[in-house]
Amino acid sequence: METGTFKGYETSLSDPGILWIRFNRPERKNGMTSVMKRELIETLTQAQMDDEVRVLVFIGSGDSFCAGDDLKGYTSAMRENADGLVPLIPPGHDNAIGTYAGLRTISQALNTRVRELDKITIAAVNGIAIQTGFSLALSCDFRIASEQASMGSGTMRFALLPDEGGHYLLVQHIGLAQTIDFVMRKKIVSALQAKDLGLVHEVVRDEDLEMETAKLAKQMAEGPQVAMRLLKRTVYNAAEMNWLQSLDDIAGKTAVNDHHPDAEEGIASFREKRAPKFNKWLSEKFS
Repeated sequence: METGTFKGYETSLSDPGILWIRFNRPERKNGMTSVMKRELIETLTQAQMDDEVRVLVFIGSGDSFCAGDDLKGYTSAMRENADGLVPLIPPGHDNAIGTYAGLRTISQALNTRVRELDKITIAAVNGIAIQTGFSLALSCDFRIASEQASMGSGTMRFALLPDEGGHYLLVQHIGLAQTIDFVMRKKIVSALQAKDLGLVHEVVRDEDLEMETAKLAKQMAEGPQVAMRLLKRTVYNAAEMNWLQSLDDIAGKTAVNDHHPDAEEGIASFREKRAPKFNKWLSEKFS
């Protein structure tokens, strides 16, 4: 997959198939613009379709993961200079229907794209994660936070709504009662408080964040990719389905997975009392 520097972030690929997406606007607390979101959606689409990528990691630079949308950018409709590649997106947010279109087409679309990825996603929350940054982190499968990280919605402090899906994600992660308490009291919590609430999986020392994230990413990347992607999708589906629907969903995916070479390798390794060697279909392609 082609990597490099884009509008507001840069990408790099490390073995075995770990795509690092690093927000690189520390002077703006890695605040997002519409251009940045559009390019991120394209990057995620390419990552989903590129077999070289197995796991995606989001991380910020400086003291922030992402402190929300760039408020200064709103004064210029969150636009940046044209680069000659694609036209700038029309401003939007100048009337009610423009705000609706901007949210559905760009801001909500980014978190939807993260949620739709079959590949494992990890948010390495290195600092402040507010509003856009918070909802993006909640959209990921795993969240590891550094000790200095803090996170929350904070929109009610400005009489605004968590309009990028954060309310839905909070209900999924911590339940209805905790979500009401969290958003109405405008909470911004520390990394340890976030872990106690169930918003992050692990809290590590600041200097260990990238190392611990890389360990988790490597573990995920070395697992049986087909089975993991099918299981990820069926777990997310189960959150929206009833009992019988979820059984039918996993039965259909099992019918595919059980006949994949990785499943055959898993059974053979058990019988032969050895460690399995998964993803031969990927290693041969990129060897």
